[in-house]
Amino acid sequence: MTEESDVNRRQFLEQVAAWSAGLAVAAPVFRIASAQTPAAGAASPVLAVATGKDYGALVSSVLEPLGGMKAFVKSGDRVVVKPNIGWDRTPEQAANTHPEVVKALVKQALDAGAKEVLVFDRPCNEARLTYKNSGIKEAVESIGDKRASCPFLDERKWMPVKIEKGKVVKEWRLYGDAVKADCYINVPIAKHHGVGRLTLGLKNVMGVMGDNRGKIHRQLGQSLADINLVIAPKLTVIDATRILLRHGPSGGNLDDVKVLDTLVASADMVATDAYATAFFDMKPEDVPATVAAHEMGMGEINLEKVKIVKV
Repeated sequence: MTEESDVNRRQFLEQVAAWSAGLAVAAPVFRIASAQTPAAGAASPVLAVATGKDYGALVSSVLEPLGGMKAFVKSGDRVVVKPNIGWDRTPEQAANTHPEVVKALVKQALDAGAKEVLVFDRPCNEARLTYKNSGIKEAVESIGDKRASCPFLDERKWMPVKIEKGKVVKEWRLYGDAVKADCYINVPIAKHHGVGRLTLGLKNVMGVMGDNRGKIHRQLGQSLADINLVIAPKLTVIDATRILLRHGPSGGNLDDVKVLDTLVASADMVATDAYATAFFDMKPEDVPATVAAHEMGMGEINLEKVKIVKV
């Protein structure tokens, strides 16, 4: 992200703080002043791929080429780790992010000095069953650190956000804790999706969207890119420990699951999404959201321009 974009986001967060405190009536406006891809001549984005059956160790391995968690989380940060907790499914059914991956990322963020780590999602199924059967709430609470929690969403925290550079979505209610986080870590599971082709990093933003999310499905790819202009992850870790090949996004049949024991991570969410398409014998250009985000300057779709480190 450029220096100009950094200033732009700080101004946006000041508007958010004023709105949250009741000092502003109008919705906060997020203006994208310039592309978020590296400037010409800058180093290529780094993408790490790690494989192994110990998922806690796997998280450490995939973060190491990126500089470790301390490259993203600073002391005193309020961190959001955003997995997919959308469905009343067990980890083996590959509809939600694996709880051990989430737990390891939370522990890493705490060790890096996070003041608070929140793990949450807006489920499609009943929230309490989804949080329980996904294994994620129990995994976070098992850490035994008061700084880490897996709360249910609070209806009072939805806030309207205007997106001036959005091509399709110009305003949407988003979850305040996600918008205001010092560090937002995106942890989707890689899986099939009937409308969007695949659920990857960009698609995972739907879990912090309020109102009727079904409205965006006609132009899903571009809409997801627009929303991700505001919810811009510092780090995306795609969970491909097991992937859902068919009947996504909810799944349910173990015959649709393929175990890969793999994680993909980068500060460039478009690059992670582009890389993960190969798990499904697809190309990056096959996923509309990936294409739209690249065209808006949000990341690199051409993997030949990405430094890929395999652990």
